[in-house]
Amino acid sequence: MEFGAAQILSVIWLGILTSISPCPLATNIAATTYIGKQIKFRYATVLAAVAYTIGRTIAYMLISILIIAGLISIPGVSNFLQHHMNQILGPVLLVSGLFILDLVPLKMPNIGYNTGMLQKLGDSGFFGAVVLGFLFALSFCPVSAALFFGSVIPVALKFQSAIFLPFCYGIGTAAPVIGFAVIIAYSSRFAGIFFNKLPVAERWLRRITGVLFVFIGLYFCFKYIFKVINF
Repeated sequence: MEFGAAQILSVIWLGILTSISPCPLATNIAATTYIGKQIKFRYATVLAAVAYTIGRTIAYMLISILIIAGLISIPGVSNFLQHHMNQILGPVLLVSGLFILDLVPLKMPNIGYNTGMLQKLGDSGFFGAVVLGFLFALSFCPVSAALFFGSVIPVALKFQSAIFLPFCYGIGTAAPVIGFAVIIAYSSRFAGIFFNKLPVAERWLRRITGVLFVFIGLYFCFKYIFKVINF
């Protein structure tokens, strides 16, 4: 099934929102700043952020391939999804919106990593940054889990895009991290101002996105499940 600019922009936006959520943002900045300090030239932090983002993008793509390829390869499931994906999307988007708005609690298992291993990866330069990005992408917090599994995966499944749409999502997660790394490279003072203002912006952006998800989910439910609207 063909997808267009709307789907690409939506998953990029979800990636940006994921990246500026408090839990991923703190992890991303801490990792890229630490790695950048180990590399002795001016734009090391920016390159570390790029490498770290590559690792995160690879993780999202692999997860998507495993889920989508696995479901599509089962004939009965594939046929069911082709005929009922719009009905499934309604409740999924509605519930995801409630999770994003923190109206429904979502507890994620805590994935712990060995501190010594993380320090070794941080000291390993660009390759270590890629591996760190991959590992930290697997540590989903409630908001990032709702955005990825509740939004990106269903859209990618609907359009059978196990690689490209998750890749765009990974690109979205890159923008704030690389932007912050650029600010660090030029001025740590501006980095502090930028970092202090992000939580306020993130709260409003997350609320707007959550409300949109709820309304879109309700629209899909009323149109494809209850069939009470025709537009």
